[in-house]
Amino acid sequence: MQVIIVTYANHFSIDVQPLEPILEIKQKISNTLGIPVASLTLDVLGLELIDGLDLGDYPIIVEGSKIDLFVDSTYYDMPPMELEHGHDQKILVTIKFSSRQMIIDVDVTETVGSLKEKIHILDGTPTKRMSLFTSGVEMEDEFRYLGEYGVQEFSEISVFLKSMNKVKAEPPTRMLSVVIQTSTSLLNAARIPLEMKDSCSMNEVRLLLLNRKILPMDDYIFIHKQRIMRDNCSLRWHGVENGDYLYVFRGTVSKDGR
Repeated sequence: MQVIIVTYANHFSIDVQPLEPILEIKQKISNTLGIPVASLTLDVLGLELIDGLDLGDYPIIVEGSKIDLFVDSTYYDMPPMELEHGHDQKILVTIKFSSRQMIIDVDVTETVGSLKEKIHILDGTPTKRMSLFTSGVEMEDEFRYLGEYGVQEFSEISVFLKSMNKVKAEPPTRMLSVVIQTSTSLLNAARIPLEMKDSCSMNEVRLLLLNRKILPMDDYIFIHKQRIMRDNCSLRWHGVENGDYLYVFRGTVSKDGR
């Protein structure tokens, strides 16, 4: 079944099992947002979901239930060495705003555009308004990897708001060969090779898979390098390269537009 995870800025749907442990649900959220499980609290109608229990212990949670997500405020104040590392390729960086800052996990192989999306999920700042700087250099190419800008462990990345009247020309379109990897509950974890232009949006990828009857008619979430892919954004925007895997799960993601 699907439940809706609600933050102060956004909300998104995830698939859960009726008896799924609370810790496993937190881990799914942690993998998406890059926040340690220990810093997450889940709440339904004022009732905290306790680690060690599962959804079966909370009969009020049914299809479409809203689960409030809270992040421990001390998470943003922790010294970098005290924060959890999710994966060996993950590094910790400080995201600095004019009056606040937060420390998050990133991967040096993720793109500037993907980092903006992660900041948007955590903070609610519109991605189109963000201008990111590190070591005095503007990270203006959204398709370049963070590592190309010299981002490393404990780097500081400053966020400034910019006007939206700057339009940039799109680079030439190219063909990509990717692999669609389904979940174990969907087509028995099939691997489906696919060739598409890097300018294709995820909506177009979804429609192609449905029209070819590769996937049954349903709602789906696509994941690239542990990040939820946006329907209206292109493969290029998400930093997808030849040979990359796109993981697909049943579900939907929705935002309140802020």
